[in-house]
Amino acid sequence: MRQRILAEKLKEAAASVLPVSAIVAVLCLVLVPVDAGLMLSFLFGSALLILGMGMFTLGAEVSLTRIGSLIGARMTKSKKLWFVLGVSLLLGIAITMAEPDLQVLAANVPALDKTALILTVSVGVGLFLVLCMVRILFRISLRRLLIICYALVFLGAFLTERGMLSVAFDSGGVTTGPMTVPFIMALGVGVASIRSDENAKSDSFGLVALCSIGPVLAVMLLGILYRPDPAASAEIAVSRIETSVQLGADYLHALPHYLAEIAMALLPIFVFFLLFQLFALRLRKLPFVKILIGMAYTFVGLVLFLTGVNVGFSPLGYVLGGAMVEQGLSWLLVPLAMLMGWFIIDAEPAVYILNKQVEELTSGAISAKAMGMSLSIAVALANGLAMVRVLTGAPILYFVVPGYLIALELTFFVPPTFTAIAFDSGGVASGPLTATFMLPLAMGACTAAGGSVMTDAFGIVALVAMMPLITVQIMGGIYVLKSRAKADAQPELAFGENEIIELWEAV
Repeated sequence: MRQRILAEKLKEAAASVLPVSAIVAVLCLVLVPVDAGLMLSFLFGSALLILGMGMFTLGAEVSLTRIGSLIGARMTKSKKLWFVLGVSLLLGIAITMAEPDLQVLAANVPALDKTALILTVSVGVGLFLVLCMVRILFRISLRRLLIICYALVFLGAFLTERGMLSVAFDSGGVTTGPMTVPFIMALGVGVASIRSDENAKSDSFGLVALCSIGPVLAVMLLGILYRPDPAASAEIAVSRIETSVQLGADYLHALPHYLAEIAMALLPIFVFFLLFQLFALRLRKLPFVKILIGMAYTFVGLVLFLTGVNVGFSPLGYVLGGAMVEQGLSWLLVPLAMLMGWFIIDAEPAVYILNKQVEELTSGAISAKAMGMSLSIAVALANGLAMVRVLTGAPILYFVVPGYLIALELTFFVPPTFTAIAFDSGGVASGPLTATFMLPLAMGACTAAGGSVMTDAFGIVALVAMMPLITVQIMGGIYVLKSRAKADAQPELAFGENEIIELWEAV
């Protein structure tokens, strides 16, 4: 059974990685020459990426989703608010520290210590997870909180060092990844189960939306307190590989480092779970062993993922971006990024789930194909705009301020269900490939063009994560218009706020 599920996860990972690998391979073989050893390392890294993503996704669904649901339901039984909030804070920090997309982003940010950035982002998620628990328990309006929080974001944007803005917005995008999202959503459902009113289940949604704001504000505060040099150099280590033995040595040399790094990242979650198992959960042997096996899959998958990314996958993206600018092919960056964005989002399994659920919610008025097409167009545009920023140096605020204002304005005109889907699905679009390849591509191009990596290259994850907020709500508006056009249709969504939207499947 587990082998069959693993095969499915590997197939999903391959569908995400192979299109990008194929585009890069064709480009490097036909138009942009790169070192043959680096190309071979990229292909080997792609294979590790597929294997790591498959194992990690399976492990996260088997273990972390289950742990989040069990702990969420158990801690609410204490009826102690301080206990619920304290556990939520610690869990939010622990789970975010192990998020693979955050690990990749933090490793690429110059002039900032990797550990300091990871801790800052993790604390931001933890604090806003506490706010999420307060919202669920005290029935606070999600729309009201979103408006207040984004008002603080816009205020902070004008006070923060310009070099930190793009990193701050990217931090919100990378925390809504395959480890954090299923765990947080499961925790919310567990906490909401303490309430017996009809809106309890619907109030468990919006956690991802709020938790993605916390890192933005936290990194902005870090930018106010600590002002890095915007012109700090950001280079990804690129090895010159001449033989197959040297290729193997590069990967074997990096493996112990990532084994230790991931062990330290997962240790707090593992210890937390063991303590809860010992004093509260007391699961039987079979479900307990199943969770441990899931944790093992998560650990191995993360090690393979980060090794493949940092040794072979990201370095080629960095070199490719720089080579295109140096050879006068800057004009090709925008359409190339748009093409990759189209395939990246189209291959995301979570996007497929989202599209099918919207089709079911609207009784076919918005088809899965139309929804998928709208998201593909949106992410392609986001990637294209990110490359325009690299080439022109346009400030990130020119894009995110109008984008979020449009998204917040749409909340007053579309059914609440679509708002909940939209703000919880921002991380669906900003999948692992955005941080692992598109960001290094932008960094390489920016460095070669003589721009500031901190201000111009970073921000691509933020733009990609922002697009579903607009696209999904526009599709909700189209649904309302179609419903009103039918004589026998209701103007509002029949199931309204009580419909549960699952963006991540559990095993």
